[in-house]
This record gives sequence, C-alpha cells and structure tokens, in this order.
Amino acid sequence: MSLDVTIDKDTAVAVVTLDRPDRLNAIDLPMRDEIVAAWRDLRFDDTVRAVVLTGAGEQAFCTGLDRDAVVPQPNSPYMTDDPLLRVGPKSNDLWKPVVAAVRGMACGGAFYLLGEADFLIADPTAAFFDPHTTYGMVSAYESMLMALRMPYGDAARMALMGSAERLSARRAHEIGLVSEVTEAGGALAAAVDCATVLAGYPPAGVQGTVRALWAAREAALAQAFAQAPHLIALGNLPGERQTELFRSRRREHRLR
Repeated sequence: MSLDVTIDKDTAVAVVTLDRPDRLNAIDLPMRDEIVAAWRDLRFDDTVRAVVLTGAGEQAFCTGLDRDAVVPQPNSPYMTDDPLLRVGPKSNDLWKPVVAAVRGMACGGAFYLLGEADFLIADPTAAFFDPHTTYGMVSAYESMLMALRMPYGDAARMALMGSAERLSARRAHEIGLVSEVTEAGGALAAAVDCATVLAGYPPAGVQGTVRALWAAREAALAQAFAQAPHLIALGNLPGERQTELFRSRRREHRLR
C-alpha cells in the first residue's frame, strides 16, 4: 500500500497521506487507484466530516506522476488517457472539505490534487514548480488548475519556467495560493486543527459551501479542459525524447 488513511473518530477528521517517500511521493498507477478508492470510500463514511491531505517524509508532498509508470494508451489521437486527470477529490464527487498540508516539493501532477483541495497550508520548506516545459511537454491541465488559484502572471511564470523556477512558501502565501505558512514542521498539525473546526460544524452546510465554491470554478475548468487534449497532442515531444531530456537533466544534477 502506498497510501495511508487514518480516521480520528473523536474529531471526525481523516488524514490521507501519500506514502512513497522513497519516490518523493510520486504517483504510480496502483497508487492512483488507491487515491481514487480512498475518496470514494470517504464519501460513504459518515464518521468523517473533513479531510487532510499530506505527503510522507520531509522532502516532498508529491512530485506528480512517477516517471517509471507505464501508461497504456489507445492507438488513437482522439482517446489519449491522462492517468491523473480524475485523481482529485472533487473529480470523485467528494464534497467534504479537504485541507492540504504541503511540506517540501509539490510539482507537476501534484497540482491535480492541490487544485482540488479547498485550501492549502504550507511548511516553510514547501516549493511549488511545474517541470513540463523542461522536458518538452505541454503543461495543460495542471496550469489550468493553478491559473484559477493564482494570479495569471505567477501561474504563467511557474508553468513556463519549468524546472528553473521554484515558488517558495512565502511567495505562495503572498499571492494567495497558500492560506498559511506555519513554523517548520507545523503544516500537518495546523491543517488538522482547521479540519477539526470544519468537522465540528453541521456537515450539510459545510458540504454545500464546498459545492458552491467549486461551482464558481468548474464551468471555467470544463471549457479549459476541453482544449487540453489537443494542446497536449500538438505540443508534446515524443515519449522517448522526453525520457532523454529527463535522464540528461538528472545526470547534470548528479554531476553538480
């Protein structure tokens, strides 16, 4: 198992932890399936009224899709599968509030999860970036989600600058991506505290508010997402060339 779910029956808070610290909590296909199953299970668990999402270890919240994951694709440009497109809580009809606690790196495919959290709390070590362009890939779905959480210029800079750019916890707080920056090591506890408050309120009103807030965003996302497959098909380098770029960058880092 690469996902840990703990439920405090006294506070009605569930903590969902991405638990592959040796892989910087990168998501492979089995882990993707575990995350989706967890959201769906939490929909039916009335003992849970609020959720905290975090990553194990100190280095990363999540570094997106595991580069070693093999993603089967139909032999058609009209049916390309994005393995993380439906990995977030809202995509699985979970309307209980989700608070994300971010420590260390959060990049690329992590934005599918963070884009569907209700608000983010960050450790001072949190660093947000999007490596797609560095490896010859279009940042489409990820950028669209982040563009609805950040000022356009900041979202564009992060998406376009690729691995050369890091958005710090302090800057993320200044632009509203993060609602709070805690003292070192304090993000998870702060997120649990917030979730405990939310879980103490009548759930129908809280869940209705979550749904209302998302309704203000989902029409724009639906229109944007409709363009994403074509942009990705046109702009992505072939997979083998992406892998070459990734390996060459990794070698450069090792030599430094």
